[in-house]
Amino acid sequence: MKDIRNLASAAAVFAMIAGAAQAQDKETLAIVVKGLDNPFFEQINLGCQKWMSENADSKYECLYTGPASSADEAGEVQIVDDLLTRGVAAIAISPSNAPAMANRVRQINPQVPVMTIDADFLAEDRDIRATYLGTDNYLMGVKMAEESMKLKPDGGTVCLQLGNVAADNINARAQGYRDTIAGEKDVERLTGQNGWTEIDGCPVFTNDQADLANQQMADTFTANPDLDAFILIGGWAQFAPQAYAQVTDQVMDKLKSKDLIIVAGDTLPPQTQAFRDGRSHAQIGQRPFEMGHRAPDVMIQLINGESVEDPLYTGLDVCNQDDPGFCADN
Repeated sequence: MKDIRNLASAAAVFAMIAGAAQAQDKETLAIVVKGLDNPFFEQINLGCQKWMSENADSKYECLYTGPASSADEAGEVQIVDDLLTRGVAAIAISPSNAPAMANRVRQINPQVPVMTIDADFLAEDRDIRATYLGTDNYLMGVKMAEESMKLKPDGGTVCLQLGNVAADNINARAQGYRDTIAGEKDVERLTGQNGWTEIDGCPVFTNDQADLANQQMADTFTANPDLDAFILIGGWAQFAPQAYAQVTDQVMDKLKSKDLIIVAGDTLPPQTQAFRDGRSHAQIGQRPFEMGHRAPDVMIQLINGESVEDPLYTGLDVCNQDDPGFCADN
């Protein structure tokens, strides 16, 4: 069944490419994300569409695509395979499974520019892409840790919620978090450093699924009534605001008293609303619209043989109770 879905996704992609090429004779700048079901990536799409509206006379078009589900790692690899095989001018990839994606790109050995966006390849595979455009994910983890330590200066028990096991960007955030909390590099797990301990059963992995993320939070709160901190390394649970509200309703007294703190990644509208409602204590936001808006220009630079910095970071927005900042009005 998954193979059928992959083929259907690929067919839809190439129908779009063929139709655009016939109508406008434009070359394709492809952005491939982990899954079309994730509202974070829709912001990248909006950036891509904004670029299109601003560059109507360009010889290039920006194509945004990906598998229907963020859990479909094989589907994303297949879409990239088909795009590179059938022909695009350049491609920007947010790899869900970084090793698998890099392995396939290396096998294809494309003659067009390849870059990563939002999530990078592992260090040993970065020779196959020209640059990375997106968040400094290690720094994002550092910022999450800093907010945690301000809220809980004596430390406590903590559970990290991650995404896909092989997602380089998420793992980099977790590393930044652990290293900052511990005050040393390459920490595999918090085991009491500076008063912080990761509980048994954590980290938990959402596979980028909002429903699973909320269920994991509920189960963790029930099993660990004295938990001090829950860290959403990505915003998955908050992407389903009704479910997230139901989960946090169970612990609102603890959230208000800061016996339990929640620090989360991203600042999409439902997340900033959750912050204003007291359902998180800090949000560390990325800038996905900027990623989608800048990616076509970066790909054109690469096509033209221009020098491009590596990496290209898009910055972070920090919201906390002392300074709501970006979250106050969005």
